[in-house]
Amino acid sequence: MSETNDILHIDVGTDLGSTLQRARDTLRTLERGESPAPHFGIGFEDIGQMLAVFTPRRWDLLAHLRAHGPMTVAELARALGRDYKNVHNDVERLMEWLVVEKDDQGRIYTPYREILLDVHLPETDAA
Repeated sequence: MSETNDILHIDVGTDLGSTLQRARDTLRTLERGESPAPHFGIGFEDIGQMLAVFTPRRWDLLAHLRAHGPMTVAELARALGRDYKNVHNDVERLMEWLVVEKDDQGRIYTPYREILLDVHLPETDAA
C-alpha cells in the first residue's frame, strides 16, 4: 500500500482564493526549509458535482473497503451483493479521483481512514 496522508479532504463550493492561500502557505513553509503538513484534497464547484462522483453506492463501497481491507473487485461485488460490472465501474471512477488504489496483488483498497467533507453554501446577494 502506498504511503499517503490518511485523511481525504473534500471541499464543495470553496472559492479559488482559499485554495490559492493554502498553496501560498505551503510554499512559504517550504521556503523556510520546513516540511508542510500532508494534505490531499478534492474540490467540487457544487454539491451536484460531488454527488455525481460520490454516489450512495460508492460511499457504501468505500466503507466496506475500509472495514474489511483490500479485496478484488469480484470479492467486493459479492460482499456488497452487487453486479460485478457496476462495482468495477464504480471502482474505476473512484480510482480516477485517487480515492481507491490497487495494491501489489491487484486488490482494491482505500488508503484513507477518514474523509472530511466541507460544504460551503453559496454567497448571498441579500444584505
